[in-house]
Amino acid sequence: MKEERYFYAPDAAATNFLPDDEAMHAVRVLRLQAGDTIYLMDGKGKFYKAEITLATKKACAYSILDTVCDEDCQTSRVHLAIAPTKNIDRIEWLAEKATEIGIASLTFLNCRFSERTKLRADRIEKIVVSAAKQSRKTWMPSVNDMTDFSSYIHAGRAGLKYICHCYDTPPKDDLFSHIRSSLSAQRLSGTVSAVTPPAAPDITILIGPEGDFSIDEVNEALACGFHSATLGNSRLRTETAGLMAVATSDIALRS
Repeated sequence: MKEERYFYAPDAAATNFLPDDEAMHAVRVLRLQAGDTIYLMDGKGKFYKAEITLATKKACAYSILDTVCDEDCQTSRVHLAIAPTKNIDRIEWLAEKATEIGIASLTFLNCRFSERTKLRADRIEKIVVSAAKQSRKTWMPSVNDMTDFSSYIHAGRAGLKYICHCYDTPPKDDLFSHIRSSLSAQRLSGTVSAVTPPAAPDITILIGPEGDFSIDEVNEALACGFHSATLGNSRLRTETAGLMAVATSDIALRS
């Protein structure tokens, strides 16, 4: 049985050619030929079964055979905003693993104690695309450029909002418990469906640099409606905290 080959084609239904980088991988690396079956994902909730009609060194054309709407696996509601680590490998690892679990967006924060203030979002986006294909995600998370901390928190984000930090004050809520209690309260009020996950609110989580957020940043976030949250008693590395926050939120939304 041949292995199913998945490719990211954001305009899959509007064109019959794979994007250049995907075409190169299909033809030059995988050596696929006309007549081979491939699967396309548009990053907007649909899979496409297709057949290659043309395979050259410069292009790969296809014909769509079937369309599948992935209604049972809607886009994640989790938005992660994190200060990138000095070692770029760690943040790339986070981007890959968070995508596999499922996130709606990934934003990089420029904070007071940030160790890295510049980052190539296009490189991270390629890692995200690869991870989404590997984990068969129909919904592609957005990757945003470096954003000033203050600008991000004042953007008027909807849903549940948390800032994870290590300060003893202000008092912190356990992230999982707080999300669950918030969802339960909304379900009792009829705001959120207890059956349909897509009806759940968005969840925005802020993770600071290795030196943590400054106390002024924490207070500023609280003034903007963010809740002070903890991920447990252990002091975690930035990328570990980010991944734990994503996994915790995902479990809370599904349970």
